[in-house]
Amino acid sequence: MTAFDLTPPSTAQRDALIAGLSEEEKRVLLQHGTEAPFCGVFLDNKREGVYCCRLCALPLFRSSTKFDSGTGWPSFFAPFDPAHVGEIRDTSHGMVRTEIVCARCGSHLGHVFPDGPPPTFERHCLNSVSLGFVDQGQPYPDPLQRGGAEAEPAR
Repeated sequence: MTAFDLTPPSTAQRDALIAGLSEEEKRVLLQHGTEAPFCGVFLDNKREGVYCCRLCALPLFRSSTKFDSGTGWPSFFAPFDPAHVGEIRDTSHGMVRTEIVCARCGSHLGHVFPDGPPPTFERHCLNSVSLGFVDQGQPYPDPLQRGGAEAEPAR
């Protein structure tokens, strides 16, 4: 069980968070868009820390699970906590895929595929624009003012 509060933001909180997004962030996070490959700010990020949801700041993936998939998007073989990432069947674009979303706010993150490295053999392929990054040892952002685990440093 996760130590983080997965209660969705209230309508007022969500509206305030959305107001701080760029048009590209809105297109990807809220309208299930995709950023172009090989251009995301986190594709080549090598720092140690935690990738969080750009909208609500829920921790999603640790840098220790990131790998170079060659696809042009940041890829991870396991989530921070399985409870933090929701999966939705996606039949758009004439194929069946599994969309991944933030379990707290429902923001679109990317897709997961069964062609990743051991030990999970999963490739969580994410849009950089869907993410924020917290360096190891720095406090997590807490835009919903939840306190608790959200007030702890990233590990």
